[in-house]
Amino acid sequence: MSVDTSPPAAGARVPWAEVHPGVRAAVEKLLGGPVAEAVTQQGGFSPAAAVRLRGADGRRLFVKAVGPEPNPEAVRIYRAEARIAAALPASVPAPRLLTTFEVDGWVVLAFEDVEGRHPALPWRRDELDRVRSAVERMSAELTPSPIDAPPIAEAFGASFHGWRWMCAGDATGLDPWALRHLDALAGLESGWAEAAAGDTLLHGDVRADNVLLTPERVYVVDWPWACVGAPWFDVVAMLPSVGMQGGPPPHELFSDPNPGVTKVIAALAGYFVSQGRQPPPPGLHTLRAFQRAQGVVALEWLRRRTGWV
Repeated sequence: MSVDTSPPAAGARVPWAEVHPGVRAAVEKLLGGPVAEAVTQQGGFSPAAAVRLRGADGRRLFVKAVGPEPNPEAVRIYRAEARIAAALPASVPAPRLLTTFEVDGWVVLAFEDVEGRHPALPWRRDELDRVRSAVERMSAELTPSPIDAPPIAEAFGASFHGWRWMCAGDATGLDPWALRHLDALAGLESGWAEAAAGDTLLHGDVRADNVLLTPERVYVVDWPWACVGAPWFDVVAMLPSVGMQGGPPPHELFSDPNPGVTKVIAALAGYFVSQGRQPPPPGLHTLRAFQRAQGVVALEWLRRRTGWV
């Protein structure tokens, strides 16, 4: 049996007992009584509470709650997720947002509780095929976008400059192939936004920890990065994480020769490589290792796509 040795997609979750007491009191009102059981869910990076709750009468909720410490950026991300989750049509395979509110700087999202599990890691091919089919079907059904969301260039434009940043800064220790082609990679990356433009509502961050499997359905959770772009983007952006978590390499799963796809892969690889070289953000101590591992896979995919030696 193969063993998953990839860096974990896990942050420092806040136990339910340590959540702001005003938040806990408000959630108990939603449940109609005291919390009888609170089970923390470990997937994901944010330094927040992510808890499956059961009330005394059996009612269930899935609650996400984050405060302004240690990472105030997480509050902005949760507010963005609340806006998107509230607007998603019922046809989207995502848990329904029941309510959202704020207490003393804490942002809270309460969802229906889904009896599901994340895909097994290392990836099993049957589950990978199931998830990929679900993502492709979701993209087709969300074209054109049924809600107002930012264009992909706006959503990721501040991040997809990795090779250009390294050209202008410190490239010490960079992969020799990438260092040899750094100027060309920066040029290739610069065309990603035009290549990824489109009218499909995208999740923007599909990974194993953002997927739940039930016997009947594939759910895609955590939508703060939703944007509008090319229908193939979610699958392409997912594949570096699949490769680093024991799945097949990306080139075996996606062979479309579209040169625009290569530009987007260049942007993804530049993002993962450059971010993996940065200090960890407050409260997200595992994030950089996860990005570095995705960067290795994305860079090899890019090397194959370009054919550069």
